[in-house]
Amino acid sequence: DDEIERERASQHLPGGCCALAAIYLMGKFYVANAGDSRAIIIRNGEIIPMSREFTPETERQRLQFLALLRPELLGKEFTHLEFPRRIQPKELGKKMLYRDQNMNGWAYKKIEEDDLKFPLIFGEGKKARMMATIGVTRGLGDHDLKVFSSNIHIKPFLSCFPEVRVYDLTQYEHCPDDVLVLGTDGLWDVTNDKEVAGVVMEMLTSYEPNDPCRYTMVAQELVMRSRGVLKERGWRLANDKLGSGDDISVFVIPLGGPGNYT
Repeated sequence: DDEIERERASQHLPGGCCALAAIYLMGKFYVANAGDSRAIIIRNGEIIPMSREFTPETERQRLQFLALLRPELLGKEFTHLEFPRRIQPKELGKKMLYRDQNMNGWAYKKIEEDDLKFPLIFGEGKKARMMATIGVTRGLGDHDLKVFSSNIHIKPFLSCFPEVRVYDLTQYEHCPDDVLVLGTDGLWDVTNDKEVAGVVMEMLTSYEPNDPCRYTMVAQELVMRSRGVLKERGWRLANDKLGSGDDISVFVIPLGGPGNYT
C-alpha cells in the first residue's frame, strides 16, 4: 500500500485494487484476503471457506467505530449511525430504528437534526456503499479517492491489512480432485460456493487424474459460466439471469498429486 502511494506521487498513477494471495510454506497454505475476492477449498466434495469478503456490511462496526472516534472524517455530511432507510426532514422528532458501532441488533431512537445526514453505510448486499462511494473496505491504493463533489477522503476508512487463514495440508490425504479455488468478485457475484464446487467436480471427472490441463480447463469453465452468453438483452446465464458484468479471474490449484489418487 505504501509502494502504491509512492508511485502515485512519483508517476501520477491513481487507483487501487483488492488482493487475494495463497502462499504454500512448509506443508501449509496461508490464504490472505483484503477485499471482496474469495477462496474456498473443495475436499472430497466438502466446501471449506478460506476467506471472507470485506464490505461496508461485513465491516460496519469497524467503520462506525472509526467515525465515532474521528467525526471530522465525515465532513459534516455523514452520520456514523445506520438506519433501515434514509431519514426525511418531516420525520424529525419521530422514533426510528437505528444501530451504532456496539450493536448487532436494532433499537429505537428519537430522530434529531444530526440524523438527517447521509448514513456512513447505505444499501444492502452488493449495493451497499460506504459514503455513497465504494463497495469494498479493504484493499490497496485508492489514496486519492474522494466522495463525489466533495473534499472528503475515503482512504482513512480503507484498511490494507488482510485477514489470513491457514490450512494444514499434512492433516489430510488429498486426491487430485481436491483443489483450492481463488476467484475475484466477478465469479462470486453470480455463482455461489455450492455451484462452483459442482462445476469443479463435474469438470474434473471428465479428465484423467494425471492430466495437467484439467485444472486450467476447470478455471476456464468457471469464468465462462459466470460471464454467460451475449444475447440481445446483455450477457445471460443458462437460467437467463444476468451474467457477471465485473472482471472474472479464477485460479484452481490442486492440493494432491496423481500419486495420492485412490
